[in-house]
Amino acid sequence: MDLLVRNGWIPDRGGCDLKVVAGRIAAIGPGLEAPPEVPRIDAGGMAIMPGLVNGHTHAAMTLFRGFGDDLPLDTLLRDRLWPVEARMDEESVYWGTRLACLEMIRSGTLVFWDMYWHFHGMARAVEEMGLRCALGVPMIDVAGPEQGRWCREEAIRLHEESSRYSERIHLTVTPHAIYSVSLENLEWVAGFAAERGVAVQLHLAETRREVTDSLERTGLRPAFLLDRVGLLHPRVLLAHGVHLDAEELDLIAARGATLVTNPVSNMKLAVGGVFPYSAAQRRGIPLALGTDGPATNNGLDLFQDMKILALLQKQAQADPTLLPAAECWRLATGRMAPLLGGSGRVEVGERADFLLIDREAPELCPGHDFISDLVYAASGQVVDTAVVAGRVLMRHRVIAGEAEIRREAAAQARRLCR
Repeated sequence: MDLLVRNGWIPDRGGCDLKVVAGRIAAIGPGLEAPPEVPRIDAGGMAIMPGLVNGHTHAAMTLFRGFGDDLPLDTLLRDRLWPVEARMDEESVYWGTRLACLEMIRSGTLVFWDMYWHFHGMARAVEEMGLRCALGVPMIDVAGPEQGRWCREEAIRLHEESSRYSERIHLTVTPHAIYSVSLENLEWVAGFAAERGVAVQLHLAETRREVTDSLERTGLRPAFLLDRVGLLHPRVLLAHGVHLDAEELDLIAARGATLVTNPVSNMKLAVGGVFPYSAAQRRGIPLALGTDGPATNNGLDLFQDMKILALLQKQAQADPTLLPAAECWRLATGRMAPLLGGSGRVEVGERADFLLIDREAPELCPGHDFISDLVYAASGQVVDTAVVAGRVLMRHRVIAGEAEIRREAAAQARRLCR
């Protein structure tokens, strides 16, 4: 789409206009013009900033927000989430994902990586809401070989059907974890992903138990087990990574896989450790920030997660200089993880995915350091406008269809959690 944004402001550039042609930024500067039929936005001095990138979530779990709080992860999954997830269908996933997209747009996230069931329900929701997403096709076989065969067949079928959606939606294959997928099926996933050229995302080293169980079962720590089955390479995204040791980080760096830290979810579930951010960053591992699902966060506001991540890292290593605001902003906008698909830049030639941020918001005053204020003071409430590929998804915090989304998602949640 084409668009002209007037009277914006970009750090290090100052006041400027921004012109979008065919979904990409065509020009930035003063006094830009466009044909009369091109839509126009008066930014009114607001900051034009890149959108945030959520590297790991389970969007449709908005339906379970507050449903299983204050429980250990094993208990939450076994006794609360898995029983109700078995009752989900494409329609419930559709409305849960639309609710998540609504929340993410309102808090500045324009790209997210998701893994969940009912691919077409997720894809329809994302297509309609206008975001970019890498959608996972799950693989899990804890119920036995038949479940694994069904997941393999689904992956093949859905890969063929995924072409019906726009370029904003990408299929990935998502084995849940090394403790919930057999070695045979992990190897199948590796071959399928290589053959089809798709990315892989999975949970790794989230808890100490995962590490000890892997050592007892295979004699290998989790990252080395993944490497053995062919699932450690530049198209692999690893969520959590709290309990990775130095040798595993060396291996991940050598293989070029991406790590996504999920500090709020990890703290809420008390996984017994802090993601080794500094050690991973020193090794040059691609890094990103994720919320995890709304059942374990319980929100999708990456502004809040940025602050918590930075403070947690400083506290854990007793060093206030760690993960400074500018670096945290780069992390949350995808600049430190090319696999995720967010450039983190507002520049000519980039996709026209950007936010208008209200510089007059009280939490951004007096304005000594704009990026620092975004990381340490702001919430998603400072986002006024969201644009993806030149399409305005939100203007003055208004999103079309919000009341219907909230109503239908609440109805689905009541049905599932009765």
